[in-house]
Amino acid sequence: MAVPRFDEKELKVLREEPARLATDSPYLVYDYPVTIKEAIHATYDRKPYWQIARMDYKLMCPLVVPDNLARGQINEAEPIKPIIGRNVPDMFGIEWEYIEQVGGAMVRPGNPFAEDANELLEKIKWPDPDKWDWEISAKANNGVYFKPETYNSITILNGWFERLISMLDFEGALLAIYDEDQKDAVHEFLSKLSDLYIRIIDIMLDTYTDVDGFFMHDDWGGQKSPFYSPELCAEMIVPHMRKVTDHIHSRGKKADLHSCGNIIQQVPNMITAGWDSWFPQPMNDSHKIYDMYGDKILVGVDPSIPYEKMNEDELRKAARDFADRFIKPGKPCLLSNSSVSYAKPFREELYSYSRKKCSETI
Repeated sequence: MAVPRFDEKELKVLREEPARLATDSPYLVYDYPVTIKEAIHATYDRKPYWQIARMDYKLMCPLVVPDNLARGQINEAEPIKPIIGRNVPDMFGIEWEYIEQVGGAMVRPGNPFAEDANELLEKIKWPDPDKWDWEISAKANNGVYFKPETYNSITILNGWFERLISMLDFEGALLAIYDEDQKDAVHEFLSKLSDLYIRIIDIMLDTYTDVDGFFMHDDWGGQKSPFYSPELCAEMIVPHMRKVTDHIHSRGKKADLHSCGNIIQQVPNMITAGWDSWFPQPMNDSHKIYDMYGDKILVGVDPSIPYEKMNEDELRKAARDFADRFIKPGKPCLLSNSSVSYAKPFREELYSYSRKKCSETI
């Protein structure tokens, strides 16, 4: 669609979204010429209207999915705080413990559900998502949390390797994908897991209105390096992911990956697996990743500037420099969820400058 030229009136602040951290400013929402939904879709089509940021997405972790309560991540019309002091079962009955000091939940190691992948296939009881109370969730969220004008994405926690970790402990999961005697069982488990996710996705699309995409979680690395080689990832994980991303795309939705760790080596596998975007953690060189792969996958780029020491003019120049560096024909990026993104001079300049740049050059 044709978007009008930038008008200074667009800088009218319609509302302020809550800050990410206590030290951040609120995130300013302007009087955009189109809905944020349309603007984000344009970025996925590689014809952006302005620089889109991570904060522009509306993300949901609905209570109806047992994993979300177990992980302490309920994000919907009526959010629920993490449960402290008792373990909470996920959709497979695996119990998670929320660790308040680190702000996340984990399965306490040392007593895995199964000793190896072969035993896992014998012991597992597959959940039936058709029996979850989707009707109540729809009534609570449709038109209230998910709205026609917002870009609405549903988070699915506990991806493929993460699910193995929850059931076999980390060492057992890692051994399972390496061990020739377990690989067939791993493939069978992950294939059925993909079928389960596809069923959940279909139910969600029937339940919720205005869904635009899915953010799926599967951590692949630590602070210094990936957990496993790109070759092993391509063999054991990628085909099962691709099964799900192909289905998401067949339903006309976007498939986005959340994966922690220093995993630049795995980006080609993300592309092969069919993911539309990835927001790297700070230990990755997001600028390098954009340069190498930004024409094949939308990369969340961290501005990486010492904004605390910068005055208003310096922040505005940094915003213009960012747009000049990362808004290229056919190769846009996404702005990561960094603190500078909330700084008013940077935010205002990045929006107005990128609006002008996109309308003139893209």
